[in-house]
Amino acid sequence: MKISIIGTGAMGSIYAGLLADAGNDVWVTDLWQEHLNTIRDHGLRVEGASSDRTVKNIQVVTNADIATIGVCELVIIATKASGVAPAAKMITPLLDNKTLVLTIQNGLGSGERIAQCMSTENVLLGVAQGFGATMKAPGHVHHADMSLIRIGAMQSSNGIDDQVEKIVTLWRDAGFNTESYVDINQLIWEKFICNVTFSAPCTVFNTTLGELMANPDAWNIAQQCALEAYAAGRAKGVNITFDDPITYVTAFGERMLDARPSMLLDHIAKRWSEIDAINGMVPVVAAQVGTQAPYNEVISAIVRAREAEF
Repeated sequence: MKISIIGTGAMGSIYAGLLADAGNDVWVTDLWQEHLNTIRDHGLRVEGASSDRTVKNIQVVTNADIATIGVCELVIIATKASGVAPAAKMITPLLDNKTLVLTIQNGLGSGERIAQCMSTENVLLGVAQGFGATMKAPGHVHHADMSLIRIGAMQSSNGIDDQVEKIVTLWRDAGFNTESYVDINQLIWEKFICNVTFSAPCTVFNTTLGELMANPDAWNIAQQCALEAYAAGRAKGVNITFDDPITYVTAFGERMLDARPSMLLDHIAKRWSEIDAINGMVPVVAAQVGTQAPYNEVISAIVRAREAEF
């Protein structure tokens, strides 16, 4: 399959490496020119959970030259949430009426950002669960963990669409543990509640998940953030499958006690984070559905204030 991946940071690089190594025609683009140059000249090294390999059959283009890729069967948007709308505008030359667009991000709103730029009939949403990756150097990514990727159509039907199954099979054949899902929005929200619990609180208190949970004051703030997100999702009508959000997020955190959220890693590297799509999105949804989100308002304001100093 001819595939274009927009955004080849840590996660996008894993997708590119494994999909290309499985024999697909993979094209990548990114703003990090040194990374693209290394992939072009020496291949992409992927090490860790998916073995150690150097993949040399990946095609590289700059954003400015993206039209030279031509029409693709699948376009994967693997940017941060803030990059989804620009990516959706940029990929027009890659699309025809059969091209599928799959977007995989943390937080909420990716599908809505794409909908501002194109029809969502062929848009798929992905949720990466227990999936860790970090860039070691240009052209070198470390794959820390790989639990499950779930994929569903943005315009959900009563069953699993043939297009969804086609893409799920593609990912499985490349070595990913992948499942199709009818109500992908439910999974996005359930992961979102976990992200809200740990992303900004760990960033503000500069802790791992385990350290946050061991600090009574910090853990109380994190739990309040979770409860606000849960209440907003329920009021919005999301089919959340659990009734006790604290038990749910605690079990999530206990599986990754030594982990640091990507938001904290962004701050350590002096990069702007996805705060507006994670904790910062809770007050937005709360205002729409009539709930309150003061803890997320405050903790998001702290994160934004720190980012203003970068």
